[in-house]
Amino acid sequence: MKILYFDCFSGISGDMLTGALMGAGCDFKKWRGSMETLPLDGWSASVKKVRRGGLSGTKFTVKTSSNQHRRNLPQIEKIIKKSSLPQAVKGRSLTVFERLARAEARAHGIGIDEVHFHEIGAVDSIIDIAGVCLAIHMLAPDRILFSALNLGSGEVKTAHGVLPVPAPATAELIKGIPAYQSDVRAELTTPTGAALAAELSDGFGPMPAMKVKSTGSGAGDMEFPGRPNLLRLFIGESETGNGSATGDYEEDSVVLVETNIDDMDPRVYEYVMEKLLKAGTLDVWLTPIIMKKSRPAATLSALCARDNESAIIDIIMEETTTFGVRVSELRRYKLAREFRKTRVSGINVRVKAGKRGGKVLKAVPEYEDAKLAAERTKTPLKDILNGLPALLK
Repeated sequence: MKILYFDCFSGISGDMLTGALMGAGCDFKKWRGSMETLPLDGWSASVKKVRRGGLSGTKFTVKTSSNQHRRNLPQIEKIIKKSSLPQAVKGRSLTVFERLARAEARAHGIGIDEVHFHEIGAVDSIIDIAGVCLAIHMLAPDRILFSALNLGSGEVKTAHGVLPVPAPATAELIKGIPAYQSDVRAELTTPTGAALAAELSDGFGPMPAMKVKSTGSGAGDMEFPGRPNLLRLFIGESETGNGSATGDYEEDSVVLVETNIDDMDPRVYEYVMEKLLKAGTLDVWLTPIIMKKSRPAATLSALCARDNESAIIDIIMEETTTFGVRVSELRRYKLAREFRKTRVSGINVRVKAGKRGGKVLKAVPEYEDAKLAAERTKTPLKDILNGLPALLK
């Protein structure tokens, strides 16, 4: 299974995504030939090697004429549909723009038909979004995964004035996506980057076990002291365990870190659990218990990969009142997982299928995608959630 894994330690934007894809092996000349079928005048694209924070990266740049226009969603749709891009690329590109339009509409309290894009409707943004979708199509991965998104902090200048980071549209787009703010006073994750991640991703979290075949780094515009402004891409083939006795399941081992706590302000648990999830825990949960002297307490449990054990222990020791933790190694049997997409009224809905012996046993739609499909089709969400898995059997 071919996997694309994007490490967004310094955020994500359209040009950084394209640069990473080009750096990892996408054929720029073939890409440019397809992109030139878009009915857009006055633009050119280039890639070159640059340095960011002492590391090498690929800088993707779109140059445009000074005469730029604001465009609404129907105008952008017309431009993309008139091109000779593959139908899958057209559909995915338009879904990204629709995500952006819905986010802008919610952020500014207007209807989606009232949204007129400023930066997003410009030629370079159309090239960024359609270009990323085309490059992904050319690399033909089976799964696309992202790390948590670094949003940055501070303020950003936009066509709507000076806005806080994350910008309101970005804040809408990252709903349901692992994200965090850092001490970098800049907008690291742009609305375009967030919309592309939301549309492209089959999951967010740490890099899975895989044999890395190629890498690429897409460079951002800005330089940050002591931090390379890069988006890293790893392309690899997934590795599975030795399998169960019957060979029908994948097998691996995980570490369970636990501690009992009876003397901590319960409001702290939410913060600790969020921090553990950002650090890459596979799952974290609380179990109410009764300790000695009939004290009500809770068991904090964190499931993680072996190589992440020490980081998880450090967080629990630093952020809770506990003086110690218990660690146990567990064997785990898993259904083989396959991520597919189906379309509901033009919306891509990601569905995670669990397979045994090549047969799909269960399938679960991604909640945020199902919610978007329900809103667009005015269909009850429960019907979307219950109906989609049947499409994969």
